[in-house]
Amino acid sequence: MPNDVHEPAPLEPGTLRVTPIGGLGEVGRNMTTFEIDGKILIVDCGVLFPEEHQPGVDLILPDFTPIRDRLDDVVGVVLTHGHEDHIGAVPYLLKLRADIPLIGSALTLALVEAKLKEHRIAPYSLAVKEGDMEAMGPFDLEFIAVNHSIPDALAVVIHSAAGTVLATGDFKMDQLPLDGRLTDLREFARLGRSGVDLFLVDSTNADVPGFTPTERAIGPVLDQVISKAPRRVIVASFSSHVHRVQQVLDAAHANGRRVALLGRSMVRNMTIAADLGYLKVPEGVLIDYKKAGNIPDDKIVYMSTGSQGEPMAVLSRMANRDHQVEVGEGDTVILASSLIPGNENAVYRVIDGLTKLGANVVHKGNAKVHVSGHAAAGELLYVYNILQPKNVLPVHGEYRHLNANAALARETGIPTENVFLGEDGTVFDMKDGNVRVAGQLDLGFVYVDGSTVGEITDADLKDRRILGEEGFISVIVVVDASTGKVIVGPEIHARGFAEDDAVFDSIRPKIVSALAEAAQSGVRDSHALSQVVRRVLGTWVGRTLRRRPMIVPLVIEA
Repeated sequence: MPNDVHEPAPLEPGTLRVTPIGGLGEVGRNMTTFEIDGKILIVDCGVLFPEEHQPGVDLILPDFTPIRDRLDDVVGVVLTHGHEDHIGAVPYLLKLRADIPLIGSALTLALVEAKLKEHRIAPYSLAVKEGDMEAMGPFDLEFIAVNHSIPDALAVVIHSAAGTVLATGDFKMDQLPLDGRLTDLREFARLGRSGVDLFLVDSTNADVPGFTPTERAIGPVLDQVISKAPRRVIVASFSSHVHRVQQVLDAAHANGRRVALLGRSMVRNMTIAADLGYLKVPEGVLIDYKKAGNIPDDKIVYMSTGSQGEPMAVLSRMANRDHQVEVGEGDTVILASSLIPGNENAVYRVIDGLTKLGANVVHKGNAKVHVSGHAAAGELLYVYNILQPKNVLPVHGEYRHLNANAALARETGIPTENVFLGEDGTVFDMKDGNVRVAGQLDLGFVYVDGSTVGEITDADLKDRRILGEEGFISVIVVVDASTGKVIVGPEIHARGFAEDDAVFDSIRPKIVSALAEAAQSGVRDSHALSQVVRRVLGTWVGRTLRRRPMIVPLVIEA
């Protein structure tokens, strides 16, 4: 994979430049730019959720640096579907230019518009459906139905003077979808006959052999678990998984139970889905969670967020006894989702916490309560053989997924030199249907931390990890400005240490001695003297206490 940063040469007329800004080497932050003749089209604009080594971070955005100074050249943003890893960064992009047109299906746009409303942004949006064709500057777009774990997902075909690109977005080939909306292989075949020059294809399940099971297999399992549950049932899923919520509503209705939605995003998204007709709510099943406490325990199902162990989501708060719904002995908790890579530890902590409270926790590992929304290897092989694309760029996945997808492409006869592996910021140029690597941009993570965007750096996160893992020591010393002699201190205070502050009694004389030595050498600058204190104390703490804490020295001249 390319990793040496080198700027691409200026773009020649009639050449299409394809740059994945996010989504390669990670499951999230999906965003790709397409540029030709001075105009840019963006496909997807999503977020990545933080892992344990990124403490305090709320969201991670794509790095908009390559387009930040060229926003007026952007003709539109195509959104393939309504999952956060594809639409979550749209508000942050539109804060830079609010009138960038958004193109997507009705449900996708409704979900992103609700998100934008919270940011006080009124977007210009264009709703499309499968079979539609739209011209956006030098790009002619057509849209194809694909099946995913959210309704209304679309693949997008991008026609330009340089050739034809097909971007699948996230997809699978469920042959018995709950909404009857199949991945349109007839359209894929038509495209294959006319020629696909570059295929950007979902890689998330490329290393999983066979075929992704059908969503319909989940309904009977949910019905069985709910029918046997002696007390309350809590189901956790993604807040946008309309099909799974539909199955829970149907199973609850069949077993004489009411359903209360928990979590702001769950309530918002399901209200939108019901209003647009994607969610069919049985009469009298839904109840406001505030009234759910009056329902007998064996007559209620809670549908919540938090299936990925997110600290502030409903299920984690239940496990920590920090939610109004208190999980107890005999309750049944169903985790109706798969694990996003990187979230495993957080999820298992939640499972352990709920089990400790007496709940029976049902998850993908012990029951068929979830199937993936992504095509497995067998499905991808079918698509490669139907399309027979000239060039392939695996996207949406960690490196092992991208590699597995590339191997599948080669197995179906696509020449090795036409199968491209990249990372975020790899620049691909296509002309007359021929693709080459043109450069590698230096892109980073953009962290959303409270109300700040992009202010937190990796160095700040390192400091947070040190604070959390190694502790904190402050040192205050007052020195005579003329002689450098210590007048007061050193006062040493530690946090995150098991030892009493008295443990530092032996190092205080050494700090005084080091400062005196520095003063004799002519050092008077308070910053330089602070570094002396940091070095002496840090070395002693490392050797004596086997710790590497954050040390904040303050030398005051008097």
